[in-house]
Amino acid sequence: QVQLVESGGGLVQAGGSLRLSCAVSGRTSSVFRMGWFRQAPGKEREFVAAINRIGSMEYYSDSVKGRFTVFQDNANNMYTLEMRSLKPDDTAVYYCAASSMRSLQVADFGSWGQGTQVTVSS
Repeated sequence: QVQLVESGGGLVQAGGSLRLSCAVSGRTSSVFRMGWFRQAPGKEREFVAAINRIGSMEYYSDSVKGRFTVFQDNANNMYTLEMRSLKPDDTAVYYCAASSMRSLQVADFGSWGQGTQVTVSS
């Protein structure tokens, strides 16, 4: 079991930047991949980005590729999502999540943070 606590988020104008952080505790050795997901009002939760805990392979959705970057600090069990060139369509609640599987599917991530709101104004 791992516990995830997110920080960051807030309100930003279109074109601006934000950084989200996720602190991981507990059985971190069981984590294969850390993911970031988002859920806008009335929409399903969707994959945004992910990074493998070992090897640091990165994955991005087409909608954020080139604008978002995921980092990890294994020594401190911290994961960061840096978001640049933000658009109003990026407005959503953002979640970090942990998975023991080689998957990018929501259902395969068993541990979730509480979520943090990101609002991008036009």
